[in-house]
Amino acid sequence: MTIATALPDFVLRTASINDCQQILDFIKELAEYEKLSHEVVATVATLEETLFGEVSYAQAVLGEYQGKAVGYALFFHNFSTFTGRPGIYLEDLYVQPEMRGKGFGKCLLSYLAKLAVEKRCTRVEWSVLDWNEPSIQFYRSIGAAPMDEWTVQRLDGDELTKFANEFVS
Repeated sequence: MTIATALPDFVLRTASINDCQQILDFIKELAEYEKLSHEVVATVATLEETLFGEVSYAQAVLGEYQGKAVGYALFFHNFSTFTGRPGIYLEDLYVQPEMRGKGFGKCLLSYLAKLAVEKRCTRVEWSVLDWNEPSIQFYRSIGAAPMDEWTVQRLDGDELTKFANEFVS
């Protein structure tokens, strides 16, 4: 599905399985910017399976300028027990460096906010690296507030496997 925007020559398009290579390319570009390339293990095959397989774990929207993909947003639903309603968690928001400053990222993010409102979600949340000042300033400019009293916790790799093995049934 293609969605017109108010920005000249810029449209949003719901990603399809045929976009997995482009999505992976954007993931790698974002990881390079974030100095986390060493953590990317995703492949076209894993994206096809997890985004478009029997169970879809996330969704992606591509931003296209003059017919060429220049950015994307990848998101999934989470849930707030406090509100009893779903939310949207934005995993990635990326616009290629040479295309920044044109409003494309803001357009992608405002589209997700619109989706959240339409689906009666109570929030849109995401994480940002503490050194990424341009992104932090952008998020403040749209009214996003830091969740200073919360810290992200992660269990992965060997620690995830080790802890999973502690489950006794």
